[in-house]
Amino acid sequence: MADLTQNPRMTAKVALDLIKTPWTLIVVILAAVAILDPGNLPEVVTFAAKALAHTGQYILFAVLLLSYLKATGAEVMVARAFEGRETRMIFLAALFGGLAPFCSCEVIPFIAGLLALGAPLSAVMAFWLSSPLIDPPTLLITAGALGWPFAIGKAVAAVALGLFGGFAVRLLMRNGAFAQPLREYKPAGCCGCGPKTDDKPVWKFWQEPERRARFRSEFVHNGLFLLKWLALAYVLEALLVNYVPADLIAGLVGGEGVLPIVVAALVGMPAYLNSYVAPPLLAGLMEQGMTAGAAMSFMVAGAVSSIPAMAAVWSLVKPRVFATYLTLGVGGAIVAGIIFQLV
Repeated sequence: MADLTQNPRMTAKVALDLIKTPWTLIVVILAAVAILDPGNLPEVVTFAAKALAHTGQYILFAVLLLSYLKATGAEVMVARAFEGRETRMIFLAALFGGLAPFCSCEVIPFIAGLLALGAPLSAVMAFWLSSPLIDPPTLLITAGALGWPFAIGKAVAAVALGLFGGFAVRLLMRNGAFAQPLREYKPAGCCGCGPKTDDKPVWKFWQEPERRARFRSEFVHNGLFLLKWLALAYVLEALLVNYVPADLIAGLVGGEGVLPIVVAALVGMPAYLNSYVAPPLLAGLMEQGMTAGAAMSFMVAGAVSSIPAMAAVWSLVKPRVFATYLTLGVGGAIVAGIIFQLV
């Protein structure tokens, strides 16, 4: 009898998990188009398929690169950036934030371990601000969807925002702010990945069976992850291009001046999905009249305010530090958009 009462619950949970997957959303969206506008279905599918095929080469290279970094243990190089003088730490933390091959669950125990080892909050803030903005897969996917100038601009904005935030926090701390920034936190992260600076990367990972297995596992996991989110992103872009009036987009975030950039940053905070879905959607918005500066502002603000990024900060520090993180992130997004628009 116990089994009979539990099975329906398990079945419901499995069904709910299935419904929430990007694949299910893709099927539902295409089915809705087939029912409500059957004549436009081939155009929507063709648009999404061509865009996904174009980005496929970037996906493959990004997955190979990320799997290699994971298999070699290259993340220990990031931990070493938090050693030495504070100014040097801020610069290296901002730089490595865009290169670190960490998933969102790994960032929390990694940073918690660094703070426990005495790393200054200024360097940690530099890493926090730059890390959500760019990583190797995001750089390549952004280049595939929006072009290399935009991708490079985002990478520069990530490092610049990290430097700005790091030195701003350093200045505030010298004036007495953030004397005790941390919550009571004991690292028990899901990945168990605190920093181990005495380890060394093994670049020839294929010589060790465990690292070869790690490479295969990461390749399959990250490949499927990127494929499903980008497939959904391009289906949404196809809907955007076909059904959302260009005048509506142009009226909200088009035109010259600072106002569209500010609006894009404020809209990007609650509307952001993740760094893999955003580039294709922004490509569609820019075709509809969104300016390049507004697109940059939207992307930067959205990455800083994404749920994994905010969770990493909120779980470790007190509310005033969290508020400083969001203020620096959104302010930096607006500045990045203005500069990118001018350039």
